[in-house]
Amino acid sequence: MARTSSNMLPLGTKAPSFTLMDTVSGKNYSLEQLKGLKVTVIMFICNHCPFVKHVNKELVHIAKNYKSGGVNFIAISSNDVEKYPEDSPENMKKNAIEQGYIFPYLYDQTQEVAKAYDAACTPDFYVFDKNLKLTYRGQLDSSRPGNDIPSTGTDLRHAILSITENKENTWPQKPSIGCNIKWKQ
Repeated sequence: MARTSSNMLPLGTKAPSFTLMDTVSGKNYSLEQLKGLKVTVIMFICNHCPFVKHVNKELVHIAKNYKSGGVNFIAISSNDVEKYPEDSPENMKKNAIEQGYIFPYLYDQTQEVAKAYDAACTPDFYVFDKNLKLTYRGQLDSSRPGNDIPSTGTDLRHAILSITENKENTWPQKPSIGCNIKWKQ
């Protein structure tokens, strides 16, 4: 399995706007409709990546923990579905239901949203404040498939709490590592 690191979009970047289809409901949603009152977490994920499969349970757990605190999670898949049919919208819907996603799972068919966020891998995490300014980008935690470190979401949780508690995030921001986004040729 290839190991690709995040590109680390500059902190303070305003979240690029988008409107994408939620594969579960079939409805189109904009970033403005989905953003959190305090925090917006945007995750580039997919169905087939072993790095995403490794953290799926923790993603759902974190989203449930923070949902009532004004924190919204948005998952986006940007992979080329012709070459990776497991990541098709139909399979995204199936996976979202099986995993118990409580957040929208959006399909970036043109890959323009992934390019706007300079996303490089799955999973790739971006945390924005109430004004949609980037305060964190990088890894969920130090757990990876096969390294025997349990997935706790430590880095992502700290980034969220830094915003909700109105504190500066002084932790080092480490790139996420995962499968590369499957770009169309």
